Amino acid sequence: MTNTTTSYMGLKLKNPIIVSSSGLTDTLGNIIDLEANGAGAVVVKSLFEEEILMDAEDNMNKMQATGFIYPETFEYFDYDEISDPVGDYLKLIADAKAKVKIPVIASINCVTANKWPDFAKRIQDAGADGIELNIFPLSSDPDRTAEENDQLYFDIINSVTSLVTIPVSVKISSYHAALSNFIKRLSQTPIKGIVLFNRYYRPDIDINTFEYTTTNVLSTPAEMALPLRWISIMSGRVSNDLCASTGVHNSEGLVKQLLAGAKAVQVCSAIYRNGPSHIREMLDGLQRWMKEHGFDNIDAFRGKMSQVHSHNPTAMERVQFMQIFNKRGKGSKG
Repeated sequence: MTNTTTSYMGLKLKNPIIVSSSGLTDTLGNIIDLEANGAGAVVVKSLFEEEILMDAEDNMNKMQATGFIYPETFEYFDYDEISDPVGDYLKLIADAKAKVKIPVIASINCVTANKWPDFAKRIQDAGADGIELNIFPLSSDPDRTAEENDQLYFDIINSVTSLVTIPVSVKISSYHAALSNFIKRLSQTPIKGIVLFNRYYRPDIDINTFEYTTTNVLSTPAEMALPLRWISIMSGRVSNDLCASTGVHNSEGLVKQLLAGAKAVQVCSAIYRNGPSHIREMLDGLQRWMKEHGFDNIDAFRGKMSQVHSHNPTAMERVQFMQIFNKRGKGSKG
């Protein structure tokens, strides 16, 4: 048997397939089913920063209404009494850890470093094996500089990692002016993993109702090209574990990302389309490929096609189509 184990964020995974934060991971039953079908780890569906803050505000209003504003009440509120949806989220993590053996990674979708980071400690106390910070500041403000937008990531990272001892990863977008430098600077923080990349909500316009709608909710295999390029470019250049996200739909895509240097991949849309059993199909395909090419374990070929190990390192840096005209060929120019 080929060995498909890997490590990610210091966590040992039986295989590199992580089911990403989504409706697939929002119930205990779903998480148990995903483990049974072969998932190496799960990222629990994100809790949004707004939910944490709204929940805190609701509790504060209740205390003010009943007159319970004194130091002991604040202590109780801060550390012992978090209600829905926050309480449900913590319970899901605790219940999952009691029922499954695979790593359970919490996810927070955040846009600021204010007020909410203390909640990360509660996630750790609930038993989560790690935390994924899904940071999403759309650079839509024309008065904010690239440096100001980037600084948000570091503020959030520093706030959270100062409070927890479990490993923390960051899921980022590709919208950065100097992406390779940005990833390198992220790697110098206390985080253990970097996920490339976020796949954002994609707005559309209904030309008949004049309303905003959404389109292309699920990814396609063609979307794998972007993370594949940057996994290849950054593998071997940063110390953090790199995780590929978006567009991995089959065993071929899984193999490609591992060859580029990924320690793990996040899968979502393919499972929505094909069901949890598709995880097993991807793993079977991975093992067949490894046997055909004589690889006993993933480390034997991981990063073989990363830019630092490639015989053609410029291939991942071309940003325009290139056509070569052979003077003796049909397409020659005189």
